[in-house]
Amino acid sequence: MSDTAVNQSPLPVMNTYQRFPITIVKGKGSYVWDDNGKKYLDYTSGIATCNLGHVPEQVHEKLSNQLDLLWHCSNLYSIPPQNELASLLVEHSCFDQVFFCNSGAEANEAAIKLAKKYAKDNGFPERTEIVTFQQSFHGRTGSTMAATGQEKIHKGFTPLTSGFRYLNYNDEAALDEVNNGTTTAVLLELVQGEGGVNKAELDWIKKLSQVCKEANILFMVDEVQTGMGRTGTLFAYEQYGIEPDVMTLAKGLGSGFPIGAMLAKENIAVSFGPGTHGSTFGGNPLASSAGIATMETLLNENILAHVTSTSKWLNNQLEELKEKHKLIEDVHGIGFLIGLKLTAEAAPYINEFREKGVLVLSAGSHILRILPPLTTTKQELEIFIQLLEEVMTDGRS
Repeated sequence: MSDTAVNQSPLPVMNTYQRFPITIVKGKGSYVWDDNGKKYLDYTSGIATCNLGHVPEQVHEKLSNQLDLLWHCSNLYSIPPQNELASLLVEHSCFDQVFFCNSGAEANEAAIKLAKKYAKDNGFPERTEIVTFQQSFHGRTGSTMAATGQEKIHKGFTPLTSGFRYLNYNDEAALDEVNNGTTTAVLLELVQGEGGVNKAELDWIKKLSQVCKEANILFMVDEVQTGMGRTGTLFAYEQYGIEPDVMTLAKGLGSGFPIGAMLAKENIAVSFGPGTHGSTFGGNPLASSAGIATMETLLNENILAHVTSTSKWLNNQLEELKEKHKLIEDVHGIGFLIGLKLTAEAAPYINEFREKGVLVLSAGSHILRILPPLTTTKQELEIFIQLLEEVMTDGRS
């Protein structure tokens, strides 16, 4: 079969993406359509972004109303939709204050800056390092690329921004290496999405959180991919019985409209005073309106319970397929952030799914990453399982 994606780009767009050989022009619910009219079941959700499906009515209505009022307002003035969204996020999390930006990388950049400032403000000038983990992914800006524990992301961009130290994920020995006297914060994903859909072990996370608490090291969780209901709770940290000091969000927060956020406890957020950080577009009226509608829909329409119940059913179906087909080595993840570890490279199977009208992704060479919209139906999941069975038995199981 051909490669997963075609390495070409129509000018004048820079060739920074290996694009799949289809052009998507329309989306609604769990489906998208290409420019030839072919319909696809989108189980990428725009890479865990369109959590409510494509063009959800509640978000569409909120944005339409805001379009008639105000598109942009400088953050030098109070922005009512921004304040409303911040209140919703604080009310439904363990955090006290929010900084808004435009993306996950920007949210993580803000967290990195806040950690450094917090250390200086609290008499720890020697604490200049942030611990992250192997196979992590935190973004592609200078600092977030350096924070990412994957050599393939670093290649060609050395020297990297200094101040990051990578430890092994889910490793008991790593717990003893966190507090070396120079660590100001730990930053990690509770499920490593791009790094292979690796789920943090409950006992390890609790121990790591305790290590940080005892040493006054900030415990920061990157929930850019796991947040906004994808794991079955509004935020993944809720499933671990911990309270992080800082959390970053993006992707699903705006249902596809660009927005990011960094949340922090009050005693930490105070280090970001006037002039310490900023964003021209962060938390603008349109983005904040999309976030409000997304939050209200997740909270009021029983979607989290739907994810919990249907993801359990889906996981059982996948485990049954694993027993039947030697191609599936393992099933892992939480909720609707799912990884199928294959005994062969994933690329040909991604292509075959696309030919059959289903979009899925990889997370490393041998991992199929499955990211259904949180609103997907049991019928759509049954269609997916049926096609997965076909792909698995198509002469390769």
